[in-house]
This record gives sequence, C-alpha cells and structure tokens, in this order.
Amino acid sequence: MQLRTKLVALSFLVGPAILGAQAASESSAPTAKERKESKSDAPAADNTGRNVRDRDKAAPTADDQTNAKQDRELAAAVRKAVVDDKSLSTSAHNVKIVSRAGMVTLRGPVNSSEEKQKVGDLATAVAGVNDVKNNLEVKTK
Repeated sequence: MQLRTKLVALSFLVGPAILGAQAASESSAPTAKERKESKSDAPAADNTGRNVRDRDKAAPTADDQTNAKQDRELAAAVRKAVVDDKSLSTSAHNVKIVSRAGMVTLRGPVNSSEEKQKVGDLATAVAGVNDVKNNLEVKTK
C-alpha cells in the first residue's frame, strides 16, 4: 500500500510539470496560419523599387541597343572587360551596358565611387568606344 501511495503522490507532483512543459512547447511553435501570415508580412522578393530608374523614357535600356553587329560586339567587349576584372563586385559585373554607334551607356548599382570610376575607365579603354555615359549609381548602405 505504501508503494501505491508514493506513486500517486509522485504523479501529483511530476504530472503537472510534464503537462506544463508540453503545453509550453506546443504554444511556442507557430501554427500553419501564423507561418502563412508572417510570410505575407515579409517584403516582396523583387527589385521593382530599384527599377524605378528604368521607367525614365529618355534613359537607354537594352531595348535601345541596335542589333547591328558593331553594337553587339562593342557591348560584348565592354562586358568582357568588366567581368574579367576580378577586383570588382558582383554588382559591378552586372551593370547594364548599352552600345549604340560607338556610344556606351553604363547603368545600374555599384558598391563604391571607386568601382563606378573603374567600370567607366574599363569601358573607355575598349577599342571602338567613342564616348562613355557613366550613369552608374553608388549603393547607399
């Protein structure tokens, strides 16, 4: 009889602690609805806000580059010069390069004013480039 009394007393002592720990762990885990709601609060994973600069009709875009062989080759040569420079950031490697009749326009974000200057200098050094319009933007932190 004493063993049974001890077990009952132990269950009264330990039981609520186990149930409380289980309830606490269940209440801290987010429900499927909570996970879905938290995802909708997150910012969109697109760069629409950054592409505002492309809405200016006067700013050259890739659509403005002609399909002439000379323009395509010039843009490719400038791109190669920029990508081959491993000291530049990924942002600098991905700038927009538009070539039209020897005029090269550079657009997009770079990490620093030094990168902006370096990309402009690389474009200017390519044979066949008559002029470079450096419209690169330095990212703000």
